[in-house]
Amino acid sequence: MNNELCQRLGIEFPLFAFSHCRDVVAAVTNAGGMGVFGAAMMSPEQLEEELAWIDAHVGGKSYGVDLIVPNKFEAKGEDIPDAQILAMVPEVHKNFADEVLQSHGVEPGDLDPIRAEQLIFRENISAEGARRSLDVAFSHPIALIANALGLPPKEMLERGKAAGVAVGALVGTAEHARAQVAAGVDVIIAAGGEAGGHTGEISTMVLVPEVVQAIAGSGVPVLAAGGIATGAQMAAAMAMGAAGAWCGSVWLTTAEAETNPVVKGKMLAASSRDTTRSRSRTGKPSRQLVSTWTQAWEGKDAPKPLPMPLQTLVSEPALQRIDQMSQKGHEGAQSLATYWVGQGVGLMNQSMSAGAVVQEFKEDFLNAFERLQAALEE
Repeated sequence: MNNELCQRLGIEFPLFAFSHCRDVVAAVTNAGGMGVFGAAMMSPEQLEEELAWIDAHVGGKSYGVDLIVPNKFEAKGEDIPDAQILAMVPEVHKNFADEVLQSHGVEPGDLDPIRAEQLIFRENISAEGARRSLDVAFSHPIALIANALGLPPKEMLERGKAAGVAVGALVGTAEHARAQVAAGVDVIIAAGGEAGGHTGEISTMVLVPEVVQAIAGSGVPVLAAGGIATGAQMAAAMAMGAAGAWCGSVWLTTAEAETNPVVKGKMLAASSRDTTRSRSRTGKPSRQLVSTWTQAWEGKDAPKPLPMPLQTLVSEPALQRIDQMSQKGHEGAQSLATYWVGQGVGLMNQSMSAGAVVQEFKEDFLNAFERLQAALEE
């Protein structure tokens, strides 16, 4: 495509696929888009293994890495022992999570060992943890590195410039976009409230042109994100000034995706109304599939979600138990099962390979372009 961002990154089609699954990343990259590997829950050793696998399966084609290094979280910058962090999680929250499981016939068991494992997230979002992840990422031939939840660390920006790797950042407002450009970011990902995972409140249809206008003249391209599941939507976003689309949810129902099969089935049957934006999973607002678990946390008896990363230590161990039991056919666990997904889930009605999704995006994009072109012809 005749697109400056495509030329800079060496890709054919400006469709960016955020995924925690290396198979999806490789498949999208090989189909002409750019896979972006989500590394938030990876230890440096795991990240090295995953990126080495991607290197071996993309034949030198471009791919990226996405980190979460928030500007604010509980005890940021403090050297607090793991045991003390675990002790900061109130019993009332842990008991509530256990009660939700038990009310659906799921025995919680001892979730403390899983809580201890979840501390890798706190470590990764710290400055030192981010540095270790950056060391691994920049040791591979990545073309893009992106950060969510705030300004990228100074080191990420400096190392990106030095290595010729584009640095991207997700934003939910025009003000955030201006701040990112001032900081030296190379690519802005404007994520509307329809998106899965962490998201703001402004809709994609409003946010994208607002961000494009806010940073006009900067030379920094904008990728549209949030609720985009078709090539026609991608074309609409580019008509508003975006340079391409950043998608996450649409890959969750692909054949390669890491998604719990039970949740994948629920997504394929879901409508756009079947998601909720809640702090109950990570402590920051994130959109996820509605289930009896998410509904319980919205109830009047539910405790107020904790700050990041403490809420993660409450929710993720319980959700891991739910995933395990749901895949064994436990009906209560299947009712509770959920995952992050955007409102575009209502357009995700058929499971196919990630490569086939890219091809469908291309065809749908071209059809949309031709419809607009025909409307201008006399």
